[in-house]
Amino acid sequence: MSTNRVRGDFAAVPGAELWYLDTGGEGRPIVFLHANTGTSASWENEWARQLSFFAGAGFRAIAFDRRGWGRSVAVPATGPQPGSIAGDLDALADGLHLPPFHLVGVAGGAFAAIDYAHWRPGRLRSLVAGASTGQVVDDEIAGFIARIRVPELVDPASVFALEVSAGYRGSSPEGAAAWREIAEHARQAGAVPQPLRTPNTYAKLSEIRVPTLVMVGSADLIAPPKLMERWAARLPGHELATIVGAGHSLAYEEPDQFNRLVHEFIVRQG
Repeated sequence: MSTNRVRGDFAAVPGAELWYLDTGGEGRPIVFLHANTGTSASWENEWARQLSFFAGAGFRAIAFDRRGWGRSVAVPATGPQPGSIAGDLDALADGLHLPPFHLVGVAGGAFAAIDYAHWRPGRLRSLVAGASTGQVVDDEIAGFIARIRVPELVDPASVFALEVSAGYRGSSPEGAAAWREIAEHARQAGAVPQPLRTPNTYAKLSEIRVPTLVMVGSADLIAPPKLMERWAARLPGHELATIVGAGHSLAYEEPDQFNRLVHEFIVRQG
């Protein structure tokens, strides 16, 4: 890893052995949930250093590979499959004896972060959801997603182009290549996606009382600003921040801006 603050280990949870990165320390915990195209390594590498940044700011920063992603493995003998990301997060928080923590999720990680915030609000100090459709199933969002989908863009090269902005691919070819390397080895062959505990709906969003920051990339082709604004409007008292020029991988493409905005928000939450 890019800093000796970060340590990796496995944690046993019902149904899985989760690989996680942890900066340790006595600071307020902040947990990061990766995208479908990422792993815990997306949060700490040469190009994006969320874990070391927040450790340097006095927090205990944690990220884990979802079951079936990265180095985490399913263990059917110890629990039901495929489980849920929220359930695995809760078990990991129990195992690490975490006090109330800040939760940050991007893209597919934000689906689960929203799910968790609704289920376990008492465990959270704040929620950050970035670059995501929220996997909201209401007709307005489902219709929006259907209208902007390009069916022809299904091969790996096209997924890369959708996930990472043209500006980043052009200006940082080495960083883009590193992102692609992580994405190509993120999901294990045959891994079964974990469902949400309950579907994300407008009604569910309206019940979330955890202070929430919604982060938008202005160049996001998968979850463009006008889409995210629609579901975010259902969150009581949320804040909205836009990173100009960032695509769907906004935390990776613009780590300095992302870290600053998240830090400013969570410091206000205590």
